[in-house]
Amino acid sequence: MTTLADAWSWLTDAAHWAGEDGIGNRLLQHLVLTVVCLLVSCLIALPVALVLGHLGRGGALAVNISNVGRAVPTFAVLVLLLLTPVGRWGEGPTVVALVLFAVPPLLTNAHVGMREVDRSVVQAAQGMGMTGRQLLLRVELPLALPLILTGVRLAAVQLVATATIAALAGGGGLGRIITAGFNLASTPMVVAGAILVAAFALVVEGVFEIAERLAPVWARGSR
Repeated sequence: MTTLADAWSWLTDAAHWAGEDGIGNRLLQHLVLTVVCLLVSCLIALPVALVLGHLGRGGALAVNISNVGRAVPTFAVLVLLLLTPVGRWGEGPTVVALVLFAVPPLLTNAHVGMREVDRSVVQAAQGMGMTGRQLLLRVELPLALPLILTGVRLAAVQLVATATIAALAGGGGLGRIITAGFNLASTPMVVAGAILVAAFALVVEGVFEIAERLAPVWARGSR
């Protein structure tokens, strides 16, 4: 209990929120890194999943290949990238490692959502003379959207938790608070950093939950 009390005292100290190394700036860095990696991951995974799901070919192979990356720890990927020319790009290694980490849930959920669209609805749309593009955008995508958004939510929460590794490559974010705590042998600081990361992940989960409740009925999941 003493450690938690000390961590709370550290968190509530106004001096720890200001400045370049303050909580406010580290939180902003963490948010920017998470958003950038999520956007890049979506731009890579979703078009592939939607097209392959629409065509009905190659999707399972793409999902299996992407899931192979889950067997390799993100930290190991980051270390290997630091040894390559990518390591000279500042935040580049961290972004690449996190994108590789976020692609599998996005690709898997989007593909499953596309393949679970009622085939009778698809056939009816085809019978009405819809083109492949119209079928994808007006029928399959709206029906698959709940599962796609679930994948986005999972990826976002996982990115928030995993983005702490940016500190190991000299990047910013809340991970810098944790690594600084280890360097200073300050257990309250380490615990405070962990609490901030956990709280941030819960906030992101809550934002997606609220967004889902406010979304139109057709865009909600079946929960």
